[in-house]
Amino acid sequence: MRIFVVGGAGYVGSHCVRRLIAAGHEVTVLDNLSSGHQAAVDPKATFVQGDLGDRAMLDGLFDAGRYDAVMHFAAFLNVGESVHEPLKYYHNNVANTLKLLECMRAHDVQRFVFSSTCAIYGEPERLPIVEDLPKAPINPYGHSKLAVEWMLSDSARAWGLGAVALRYFNASGAAADGTIGEDHDPEVHLIPIVLQVTLGQRENIRIFGTDYPTPDGTCIRDYIHVEDLAEAHLLAIEGCRPGEFEAFNVGTGNGNSVREILEAARSVTGHAIPAIEDARREGDPPELYANPDKLRERFSWQPRYLDVRDTIETAWNWHRTHPNGFADK
Repeated sequence: MRIFVVGGAGYVGSHCVRRLIAAGHEVTVLDNLSSGHQAAVDPKATFVQGDLGDRAMLDGLFDAGRYDAVMHFAAFLNVGESVHEPLKYYHNNVANTLKLLECMRAHDVQRFVFSSTCAIYGEPERLPIVEDLPKAPINPYGHSKLAVEWMLSDSARAWGLGAVALRYFNASGAAADGTIGEDHDPEVHLIPIVLQVTLGQRENIRIFGTDYPTPDGTCIRDYIHVEDLAEAHLLAIEGCRPGEFEAFNVGTGNGNSVREILEAARSVTGHAIPAIEDARREGDPPELYANPDKLRERFSWQPRYLDVRDTIETAWNWHRTHPNGFADK
């Protein structure tokens, strides 16, 4: 297929582009490089620097590319920022996605895979999280992702769009060969922050909350390897059904606490990684982990990285060989 990937220079998007190309698909990447890196894009992909909100540019690209499918990774994702700048998130994550869907309809492109999030569940009423739990996001980031899912569901009924939303848990790790990985500024994810301590870029790691009702008192999250995410995207774009909207959790089905991540990172890197205990952050649920059975059953998907130490090892391989991230900064 000819696949148009928006946000394909970002962390998850770049790994998915690589997997699509390895599977034999032709890929065009659109990215404004506000947070992505052109150096992360597979050289076999066609790269276009531009903004998703430019409808005239989109129409020109779709006229020339005659795409069969679209993947969407071009969202803002900083939860804290979304609370203080909600309109920024609604403009980019919702309004710009609306323009993309309008362009797809005008050019009769009917396959769509959307990068969604477990944030749409808010504080779930039970664990593990299954797809039919109530959707109750607690921040504008989660609201914006849920709004797009509504658009996809309505579009599937109205004009035959075949759409899949993949609700990520904690995307982690790096390419197994160490050539691409996570490079955010500022960094907000636990594993790369921990590894920044080992590189001397931070003095310590702060543990926010040690009195949660969990075995060791710290928050538990489901860390899904980015290459397992990429495999889920490949299966979804190849297997989405015309006229149907489907949503799937993408996680390992198990959770690791903050303290367990620290111990695993100490084991992998051989560094002490000093930690400071701090107060809870507002809005952090004690536990979030997926039930991914629906994805397994629908697409025969199976994550390869089930031991978080293996995930951290790939991240460490990337960060220690690219301590300053990608060279295009």
